[in-house]
Amino acid sequence: MMRDEGTVADIVSVREGLQIVTVWMRNGELERAVHYTDSLPLLTPGDVVDLNVTAMKLRLGSGGFHIVIAIRDRGLDNHSTPTSSNGHIMKLKYTPLQRSVFAIEEPASPFHSAFQGEMNLEGMPVLLGELHSMLPVVMCWLRYRYQQRKSSDCALGVAYIMTDGGALPLAWSEHVAILEGMEWLKSTITYGQAYGGKVEAVNKFSAIVAAKHAVKADISLVTMGPGIVGTNTRYGFSGLEVGELVNAVYALGGLPVVIPRVSFADPRSRHQGISHHTLTALRLAARCPAIVPIPHLEAKENAIVQEQAQNLQPHRIITMPSPSISEIAEAFSLYPQPITSMGRGLSQDPVYFQAICAAADCATQLHNRLM
Repeated sequence: MMRDEGTVADIVSVREGLQIVTVWMRNGELERAVHYTDSLPLLTPGDVVDLNVTAMKLRLGSGGFHIVIAIRDRGLDNHSTPTSSNGHIMKLKYTPLQRSVFAIEEPASPFHSAFQGEMNLEGMPVLLGELHSMLPVVMCWLRYRYQQRKSSDCALGVAYIMTDGGALPLAWSEHVAILEGMEWLKSTITYGQAYGGKVEAVNKFSAIVAAKHAVKADISLVTMGPGIVGTNTRYGFSGLEVGELVNAVYALGGLPVVIPRVSFADPRSRHQGISHHTLTALRLAARCPAIVPIPHLEAKENAIVQEQAQNLQPHRIITMPSPSISEIAEAFSLYPQPITSMGRGLSQDPVYFQAICAAADCATQLHNRLM
């Protein structure tokens, strides 16, 4: 780990569990840092902080932030009380940052007895996405479709499940903070080493079950947090977990609906059409059949995608109407921040967003058939 120190210059923003600050580094540069407030008190200008600068030094991006490790020279009177937990399940275990959480499965939980028996998803659709950027797209599109109906029906209750394939603190996600503030999410669930959800779970199976039986969601959406890892190899990417999630949802009696990562704007050949990430996760890691909605695209693009999809047996390929760009833009207007993926917005990579919206439509249709 590469470390440095800095002095807090200004507080940029504060949300639940997280502060963003600017810090004067020892070299005189003004840079940004993230400070987690679930285990440390709020920062104030003038505080001297120890920083993990590894990602920035290696030019990995990390969202362009250093991470605050500790606050120096704070008197005890200046310390606020960090958030504590009455739970006994450890996350980030056996690291200096390990913390206890109250998991939904543990003996003190009101759901403990339910988790001792077999639990079934009863056909609940579960959307499985590779990229965190798929989260706001799905939620905007579902909200847009709800407003289109102009009926007295309630909007679908969506539980967001964050895996530990990317960022581990849920607080890192600005999208989650926005969606929770808008009350578009019924609940958030974190499992594995990921933490910070309204519901904490030990593994993917209990997290998905909790979405159905504890949160009472109509649909679940599972993606990792921000920060997908890729190595330009067949197996070395974190999105391979989508195949594992297919197996879990299927085993629990749910309907795994994979959101295909589709693009014709990505310059890398392995991500043209249906990304090799989606194809590999479905061909290699998914041992159970999934539903894979594919949008009907313009002729040339459609031929490429349909040919790729033919090699995905035994998965069930469903060709969906492709939402128009104008409709998606209208849906995005409901959201207070620009929505991009890999630095590209709707106008730069329309097919990427059309595929996500088509998958959301498919999941909605599957839910409605259960009612």
